Amino acid sequence: MALFCLRVLGQILVELLGVRFLPPSEEWFSGMIPYPQLLASQLLIIALQAKIGLDFTRRDGWSYRPRRLVGRLLVPLAAIYLTVMMIRYVVRMTLYPHERWTGGSIPIFFHWVLAVFLLLVGLHHWRESRIGPSAVPRPIHRRWMIRTLRLAGWCFVVFGITGWTLYLLFPSLLAKQLGIRGPEFAVRIERSVRLTTSDGIALVADVYHPRRAGAKTPTILVRIPYSKTIINKQFATLTGRLWAERGYTVVIQGTRGRYESGGEYDPLRGERQDGLETLDWLAKQTWFDGRLGMWGCSYFGYTQWVLADCTDPGPTALNIQVASTDFHGMFYPGGAFSLKSALYWALLSHGKQDVPPSQAAMERGLAGFPLIEADDRAGQNIPFFNDWVGHTDRDEYWHQIDGDDRPRRLRAPVLLMAGWYDPFLPRQLSDYAQIRHEADPRVADETRLIIGPWAHGEAAVLPGNTTSGNFRLDALAPTVAWFDRHLLKTNSPPMPPVRIYTFGANAWRDEQEWPLARTRYTPYYLHGGPANTISGGGILRTSAPETDEPVDVFAYDPNDPVPTAGGAMLRGLQSGSAHQEALESRPDVLVYSTEPLESDLEVTGPLELVLYVSTTAPCTDFTGKLVDVFPDGSAWNISDGILRRRYDRQRGDDEPGSTKIKIELWPTSVIFKKGHRLRLEVSSSNYPRFDRNPNTGGVIAEETAPVKATQTIRHDAGSPSRLILPVIP
Repeated sequence: MALFCLRVLGQILVELLGVRFLPPSEEWFSGMIPYPQLLASQLLIIALQAKIGLDFTRRDGWSYRPRRLVGRLLVPLAAIYLTVMMIRYVVRMTLYPHERWTGGSIPIFFHWVLAVFLLLVGLHHWRESRIGPSAVPRPIHRRWMIRTLRLAGWCFVVFGITGWTLYLLFPSLLAKQLGIRGPEFAVRIERSVRLTTSDGIALVADVYHPRRAGAKTPTILVRIPYSKTIINKQFATLTGRLWAERGYTVVIQGTRGRYESGGEYDPLRGERQDGLETLDWLAKQTWFDGRLGMWGCSYFGYTQWVLADCTDPGPTALNIQVASTDFHGMFYPGGAFSLKSALYWALLSHGKQDVPPSQAAMERGLAGFPLIEADDRAGQNIPFFNDWVGHTDRDEYWHQIDGDDRPRRLRAPVLLMAGWYDPFLPRQLSDYAQIRHEADPRVADETRLIIGPWAHGEAAVLPGNTTSGNFRLDALAPTVAWFDRHLLKTNSPPMPPVRIYTFGANAWRDEQEWPLARTRYTPYYLHGGPANTISGGGILRTSAPETDEPVDVFAYDPNDPVPTAGGAMLRGLQSGSAHQEALESRPDVLVYSTEPLESDLEVTGPLELVLYVSTTAPCTDFTGKLVDVFPDGSAWNISDGILRRRYDRQRGDDEPGSTKIKIELWPTSVIFKKGHRLRLEVSSSNYPRFDRNPNTGGVIAEETAPVKATQTIRHDAGSPSRLILPVIP
C-alpha cells in the first residue's frame, strides 16, 4: 500500500504541481483513463487497500474471513494479471530501446505491486478455507462437467493472452516481413481528438504518440473517408502504431461525415477547406515540428492532392496510391461513363455507414434506362450519383473537385503507387509525367512511381487466373523508408525513379523513366475478315495492308451490349483479368489475332488503337481490348479502352464515308510468351464497366428509347486500322 501511495503521490506532483525532478507526465500512464479521472480510481484503490490491510492486521473483517470462492476466483485472476503485466514489460524491454529497465515502465511496476497484493489476499482465502474431501462425492457427470468448464476457461485465458501478446508484437512482426527498420518507441494512443471547423463541424482523429521521442516530432497525417468498423479501426491502429514506433506522431482523422467525424458526407466536395483547417490545427499542436507526411489510397489519396500546393504548414512528402488529380477522367475515360464503379461507390457510401450493395441491388440499378435513374432502381436516390451522371463535360463542377493544374503546383515530393488494373491508372501516369516535366525541379527529381499487379486497393486477378501480392501490405512496405528520407532526412539511398511489375515474367524491375526510353512503338495492322465469326478471319500482323480488303461490319444493340469480363474497376467489382472466350463468339465482337509467337514479346507502356470507322448513329461508341491467348486457347484481357464521340457530319474524314478515330487503351507491362498469340477485340460496348450509348444523339443520361447502329471498320491500304504497341526490345 505504501508503494502504491508513493506512485500516486509522484503522479500528483507531476500532473498538478509540475515538478521536474520526477519522470515526465506521459510516463505515468499505462491505459486509456485520463487524469484526473485516473486519480479518482487510484484513491479508491488506496481506500480498498487500507481496508484490507486493517482487516488482516486485526485478523477480522469481510476481507479477512476465509472464503473458498474468493480464493478460487482471486488466485487465478491475480496470476493472470501479473502474467499479463510481466509480458507487457518483456515486450517493451525487447522492442523499444528507450523503454528498457525503467524508462516508461513506472505504471507496469505498480501493476506488479497490485497483482502481488491481490495474489496474496487470494492465497490467504484459498489456504485458510481448505476443507477435507466431501463425505458425499459428486456425481461423475458433474465432475466431468466441472473439469470441462475449467479446461475451457483456461484455454480461453491462454488463447486470450496469446492473442493480446500477438497484438502487441504484430506491428513489429509485420514490419520485419515488409523489410521495415525495427521499432524504437512505445506508443501512447489518444483517441477521439476533436477539431471544430469554421462551420462548427467536429473532425475527429486518433493520435498516436511515440513515447520518449522528444517534445516535437515529424507527423504523418491520414484523412480517411470510411466507416469506423472493427476491421477499419484495427488496420488504422496497426498502421498508426507501426509508424509511431519509429518516431512519428500519427494523426488518423475521419473526413467529414466519416469515421467519427460529424457533418454530411458529400464525396470530393469540401475536402480542400477541411484539409486547410486541419493543417492550421496541426501547426498549433505542441508536438508538431513542422515536418508533415501524408499517406493513403483512392479517396484519401485525393485528400492529399487537395493540399499538395500548401506550404508552412503543408506536406513535406506525400504517398498517394491508386488516385489521380483527374476524377473527371476516371469517371469519363474516352467520354463514356464508368457506370459500374460509380454506382457501386454511390450505393456503398451514401449513408451514415459504408454498406456494400447486394448483387441484386446492383443488377436492378444496372438494368434498364434511363441511366440517371440507376441509383433509384437500386433502391435509393443519391444526389451525388446524379451529379456524376449529369456532368459529362469537364465543367465547373469537376473543376471544383479536380482543381487547377495540381501536378505542376506540387510543393513536396510524392511517391505514386498505381495498379495495372486500376481505373485511375492512365490519369495517374499523366500526373507523373507532368510532375517530372513541369513541377519544381527539386520536387520532380525526388518524385517516384511504382506500378504493381493491383486493381483498385486490392490484388488483381492476373492473366492465367493467378494473383500476386497483397495491396494493403504492398502499400505499407515503402512508407517508412520514404518518410525517413524526406521527413527525418536520413542518408538512405533514393528509390529508383520507376518500379514496375511485368505480367508474364511475374516479376518486379526498376526503370529510369516512364514511358521507357527504349520503347519501339510498333503498329499491328488489321487484316482479313470477316472478323466476327468463331472461325475468325481477322488477322493482326506488322505489315500494312497494300490492297483493298473487305470491311468488317457488326450491329451494336444497346439492349444487348457486350458484357464486361475483367478490366479496371473499383474494389470489389471483379477487376483484373478474366476469360474472354464467351465474348469472342458474339457477332458484335470483331476478333483479330496474330500467329503464335516465335519468341517472347514484351509490351510495356501506353497503347493506342487507330480505327477507320463509319456508323449509322449520330453518336456512338467504339471499344478495343488487347488479349493474351494461351496455347490452350484460353484468352485473357490485358488492356482495354473506349471512345465516345459524335459522327453527325463525318468531319475530318481521311476518305469519304469513314472517320479516323484514336482509342486510348490502358497502359500495361506484359511479356507475351513464345507460343502465345496477341489478339485484338473491337466492339461498341463493354457493359456495365461503361454505360451504354443509346445511339440517338440525345442526352444519354435521360434516354429511354435506344436504337441499333450498324458499325463498320475499314482496314485497307487507304484506311490502315492498327493497334500501336509499345514493344520493348
